[in-house]
Amino acid sequence: MNGLTLAQLRSIDAVVTEGSLQAAALRLGRTHPTLHTAIINVERQIGFPLFDRTGYRMVLTPAGEAFLARARRVLTEMADLQVYAAQLAAGEESELRVVIGDLSPLPEMLQLLRGFFDGRPATRLHLQFAAISGPWELLLEDRTDLILHHVDQSDPRFETISLRPVRLIPVAAPNFLPFSTEEASPERMRDLVQCVIRDSAQNLPERSYYVIEGARTCTVSDQLMKKEVILQSLGWGHMPDFLVDAELREGRLISLANGYFGGGVIELVAARRSGRAHGPAASALWRLLQASAASTLSGKPRR
Repeated sequence: MNGLTLAQLRSIDAVVTEGSLQAAALRLGRTHPTLHTAIINVERQIGFPLFDRTGYRMVLTPAGEAFLARARRVLTEMADLQVYAAQLAAGEESELRVVIGDLSPLPEMLQLLRGFFDGRPATRLHLQFAAISGPWELLLEDRTDLILHHVDQSDPRFETISLRPVRLIPVAAPNFLPFSTEEASPERMRDLVQCVIRDSAQNLPERSYYVIEGARTCTVSDQLMKKEVILQSLGWGHMPDFLVDAELREGRLISLANGYFGGGVIELVAARRSGRAHGPAASALWRLLQASAASTLSGKPRR
């Protein structure tokens, strides 16, 4: 078999993606006959038919499906290689896009980013804040390079670095409940206002965590606003430990944890898309996060 070209692989991909030779030829700027000949030549080169032509439309044979899956990986890797080569030729990236999620401790995250970007004046930090599934959406849509949030670490689309656990604690102001914390059940809490954060994602299914079905709610955009609402006895809700530890110690907030409300723990991670080319600056930031994960962000050694 003679060597296949990227143009040939793109032709096969275009026929399947567009659904017909005519549409694929239009997309590629070629004529229908030349594209048809190109496909026939590929099949002669590889020694088996890619398409079943017995029906009205060309459909892939089982071998053709397997071949195309591998070909698409090659095309994706080549596109990534071209991006990476351009980044190397231009030096470090002119911009890095980072999204900080609503459960990230801002001072630690911003201090780390400042230390990194202070030494890279040619690379500008484009920083965004997003809530709930907003960071995942931005990363999956390639609208950011890195997120500091929680993700499903079994999802093969993400490459992650574990940074620290974050404990979520149900809290309220001391005089908010008309009954004792031991009596706080979902049925009794349903009549009280629960403060929740608005999901910033636009295109993913809406998600909610720890929300009592049918409860009265007060919706805010971020954790700091949520904390102030709770401190002012306008509602109750689950808060990350690093934001309420001091208030709990001082008695300005009380924990509602009981047999009904146990809170939970999430793992804060740095996440980027797996299998993608990353420029010199993005790679350096990733290495810094790997080196810092053991102690800097958690405040103590991790095992």
